[in-house]
Amino acid sequence: MDRIQLLLVGFPLFLFSTDIFNLFLSHPPKPSSKHHHHHHHHVPKPSSVHQTLDLQLPTQQRNSVGYGHTVTIDFCSSCSYRGTAVAMKNMLETQFPGIDVVLANYPPPAPKRILSKLVPVAQVGVFAIIMAGDQIFPRLGMSPPPWYYSLRANRFGTISATWLFGNFIQSYLQSSGAFEVFFDGQPVFSKLGQQRFPGEIELRDLIGKRLAGSNIVDAAGATMWSA
Repeated sequence: MDRIQLLLVGFPLFLFSTDIFNLFLSHPPKPSSKHHHHHHHHVPKPSSVHQTLDLQLPTQQRNSVGYGHTVTIDFCSSCSYRGTAVAMKNMLETQFPGIDVVLANYPPPAPKRILSKLVPVAQVGVFAIIMAGDQIFPRLGMSPPPWYYSLRANRFGTISATWLFGNFIQSYLQSSGAFEVFFDGQPVFSKLGQQRFPGEIELRDLIGKRLAGSNIVDAAGATMWSA
């Protein structure tokens, strides 16, 4: 047997004997004192932390200036007043922490709402007459009027003008022009009545006065109850 064969046979045997030697002579590692101490260390339960936060959060809310009060801003959404309403909402929530500011659409009167629903119907009627007036008028037992031929001669311009004018009328009928502010259901400012928007400082002062008055009433009620 040459050296190469001895090497190929002896090297695996050497590795096998080394594994057997380590298996019988090695001892399992002892648990460290640090690991043993870890089992005896008291870890606070997460539930106690959540209970503490739950007890502190209502107290912090009650101490807020506007806690328990609601300001409602009813605005005309079709008049592009949403940006102003959002700016007022952010200002009030910053000035009076805890206050609830609700934004809502102020609809127009019922007659205007009904008329706004009829505008698309009128637009479709004009489109139908321009495109198929030759068949519509004879079915109605009448000949096409002269204005029909004038409209038909410039049908694309007539359709575009009808579309734009109808959308303008519908937008006007759907708009209420309102920006009404209420504090706990009581009116604070009315754009319909004063024909203008409230200033941020003006609205802040108006809400602040209402908050101060309601807090005085609440304090007096609490004193009478405790007495």
